[in-house]
Amino acid sequence: MRIVSLVPSLTELVWWLGRDDWLIGRTRFCTEPEGLIERVPAFGGTKDPDVVAIAGLRPDLVITNREENRKEDVEALEAAGLRVVLTDPNSVDEAVAMVAELGALLGGDERAQELVADIDAALAAPVPGPKVFVAVWKKPLLGLGSESYGNDLIRRCGATNVLAGRPRYPETSQEELIALAPDLILLPDEPYRFRERDRKEFSRIAPARLVDGKALWWYGPRMPEAIRQLRALFTAPTG
Repeated sequence: MRIVSLVPSLTELVWWLGRDDWLIGRTRFCTEPEGLIERVPAFGGTKDPDVVAIAGLRPDLVITNREENRKEDVEALEAAGLRVVLTDPNSVDEAVAMVAELGALLGGDERAQELVADIDAALAAPVPGPKVFVAVWKKPLLGLGSESYGNDLIRRCGATNVLAGRPRYPETSQEELIALAPDLILLPDEPYRFRERDRKEFSRIAPARLVDGKALWWYGPRMPEAIRQLRALFTAPTG
């Protein structure tokens, strides 16, 4: 099968499933795992893929995502006669189901089930955790709300999202954040790259930690370790 993946985490998943030789195209943001960039050419970004060039490759399958990719690009790929898989996991369980479905689709059932089992094992023991604010963007200040994979991941790892019940990525302010009184603030390095100066600024409100954004946003082979890392973070002293 000839595959083009327009979703960085799912490009990594295809590779991890042992189908690296099937990948014939990616986006410029698909940079993991090591060796991918050298072997698989890029055709634009997640929001501006080169639809004409991708159609010219005549792939058997194009993997897309509702949040990562634009509706018009997905529709253009379908109009070109290509088979497009549109993923949209908004919870840990939905991400696990997607892993199993892609594994079955790509003939990697056994490998996919190993990953599913590892995720289940990481989630097995409930852990009481802190109230958490997860920053998404700085100006304007956006946080992680509900109806998203990241929100469900935080919940499943034992923490309480202080913006739960709000829209997907709600705008907030430092004044509101003070009122919400989180026990811990997470500052990921994507989509906005929060840095040490930001950590010092947010630490005036609550203990703040710089974290790997892939642990919060990427589903696939990173999920078991991400769950373990977040649980360890949530049970560590925050002072």
